[in-house]
Amino acid sequence: MYGKKAVFTLAIAVMARAADFNGAEALAFTRRLVAFGPRPSGSDAIHKTQAYIIAELKAMGCQVIQDDFTGSTPLGPTAMKNIIARFPGKSGRMVAITGHYDTKSMPGTYFVGANDGGSSAGFLLEMAKVLTHAAHQDEIVLVWFDGEEAVAQWSDYDSLYGSRHLAEKWAADGTLARITALINVDMIGDRDLDILKDMNSSEPLRELVWRVADRLGYGKHFLRYEGSVEDDHIPFLRRGVNAVDLIDLDYGPHNSFWHTDQDTVDKISAESLQIVGRVVVETLKELERDDGTAGRDHHRG
Repeated sequence: MYGKKAVFTLAIAVMARAADFNGAEALAFTRRLVAFGPRPSGSDAIHKTQAYIIAELKAMGCQVIQDDFTGSTPLGPTAMKNIIARFPGKSGRMVAITGHYDTKSMPGTYFVGANDGGSSAGFLLEMAKVLTHAAHQDEIVLVWFDGEEAVAQWSDYDSLYGSRHLAEKWAADGTLARITALINVDMIGDRDLDILKDMNSSEPLRELVWRVADRLGYGKHFLRYEGSVEDDHIPFLRRGVNAVDLIDLDYGPHNSFWHTDQDTVDKISAESLQIVGRVVVETLKELERDDGTAGRDHHRG
């Protein structure tokens, strides 16, 4: 029989475990999302996906914001929806963790995007579970972007619809000025996890993430190989936000799984999701510990 002190200690231990990022749970969320099939913006499948994400967040007790807008695509106006989960803080600062949930429209190919679109969406749902178990000094928002993929051919105007829209909206209402860091995740479920060192990302924040990964023993998964990526962090970077993109662009032999029907759940792993999850959670702690200044480029606007 437990005494009061033992019960209290056990409760704390259970809460601590509950607050850990669980890669198996992130994979389970991803599996459920992928089961809706291809999810191009405006499709029936993405509407089902939106309903699922929102229902899961509300069941967790999250504050949910539905950011509806119309994307002007080469195929005409398309209804799109960013989904935002908000976790209030006390400092007035804000940190955003973002990723997309749509898949590229590929007629004739059953492209379900388990890694490209699925892993980021499942990752964010598990992150929401983690964040509900603690109070926060800084406000944290999780954002599921619609319309990351190009409808026809990637360009400044045919891509990143959701992030371009939200960056403009947050610039207008003053939200951007409160963001100390934005961490975007994309294609982070690859069994052979190799996160590219994106040189478009803000250097101080990127270096902070890499230091955290090294400290946790995950350095081999966070490459020293450099490249430049256009992803959902770009619209925010262009408006002076400190942002980093965590992405594995080498998916399958010679990147042969990317944007093909080979991008299925069996190609991704709970371990990879867990690695990225632990790194992001520890990075959040570092940002909060240093009053939001860690990883911040003070030379940016």
